[in-house]
Amino acid sequence: MTVMQHTPSTSGALIDFSAHASSLEVRDFALRYGDKPALSNLTLRVPRHRVTAFIGPSGCGKSTLLRALNRLHDLNESVSREGSIHLEGQDIHAPEMMVAELRRRVGMVFQVPNPFPMSIYDNVAFGLRLQGRMPKRRVDDVVEWALRSAALWDEVKDRLRASAWSLSGGQQQRLVIARTLAVGPEVLLLDEPASALDPISSLKVEELIRNLKSTLTLVLVTHNMQQAARVSDYTAFLQDGELVEYGPTDTLFTNPRLARTENYITGRMA
Repeated sequence: MTVMQHTPSTSGALIDFSAHASSLEVRDFALRYGDKPALSNLTLRVPRHRVTAFIGPSGCGKSTLLRALNRLHDLNESVSREGSIHLEGQDIHAPEMMVAELRRRVGMVFQVPNPFPMSIYDNVAFGLRLQGRMPKRRVDDVVEWALRSAALWDEVKDRLRASAWSLSGGQQQRLVIARTLAVGPEVLLLDEPASALDPISSLKVEELIRNLKSTLTLVLVTHNMQQAARVSDYTAFLQDGELVEYGPTDTLFTNPRLARTENYITGRMA
């Protein structure tokens, strides 16, 4: 990865977060794949212990920005960037920021559930074991806590040694969330986590998102306007790699400042 020369921000949106401390801050951030711009001079703050949704048409940069928040582009040599992203005040690209530690603190859940080919228990314990030796009783406690936090414990407590692949799609997604929670993240990134699920499973994931914000900062990418309205506190609308509008979800959906935003959320723009 190369770093582009910094240029002053010409776009972005700032809102009043005086009531909430920021967990993540994106400052004049731009990203390219080779010569193709993907994100252009984004500036936004993600408040702590709230749900922030990224919305916008396909290819607008939502998932690209989400992945940038825990440096998933690092291994792509065609990617270049400028600007900065800060986690609790620390630049995530600073030399002292270890990528493994960043990804523990900023967990990621993808669109399609990806449980490992092992038992339900071992999936949740996987990250704990990577961190070093831990007494089995302690691992047991954390596994139970994580499964309870992911609203899955009551459904699997009698079959923890069964294959994770024996679970339904919705259960697998909650298992992946439990696996991420087990290592103690501060931020949870969710890339369309319910788009591959049936309506009942989707509602369970949405309820889980609402419950988790008491202890975590959550950032959600979704194409589902109703889902964004139901679960998020703040919404950022992106188009063509630019941040068009950003504000409290209720305000953005009922009284957007810009016609571009209104056209998108009312379905007049694909």
